[in-house]
Amino acid sequence: MCRKCGKKIEISEIYRNTLCPVCGADLHSCINCRFYSPESHFGCKETVEELVADKERSNFCEYFSVNKGDFAGTDGFSQKSQEARSAFNSLFGN
Repeated sequence: MCRKCGKKIEISEIYRNTLCPVCGADLHSCINCRFYSPESHFGCKETVEELVADKERSNFCEYFSVNKGDFAGTDGFSQKSQEARSAFNSLFGN
C-alpha cells in the first residue's frame, strides 16, 4: 500500500525511482518502509547513521523494506485506529 494515498499497489519490485501509480508519490521512502518509526532515533528502527530529512521523498537507504501493513494517509493511522479515536473523541463532544 502507498502510505501517501492509502491505495493498494501491485508492484513486485520497488526501486529508488518507483512512483505510486495512483498518486505519484515516491515509494522508496521512509514512510513506506517497515522500519519507519517517528518515535525512534532519526525516525527509524534500524541503526541508520544519517538523518533523512524528508521522510516522504525517495532516498538511498539500504535498509529499506516495504511496509506491507495497513495504513491510510501520512498520519500513520489505520482505519481501525481512526474509528477508535473518533469514538473516544465523541465521548467528550470533540
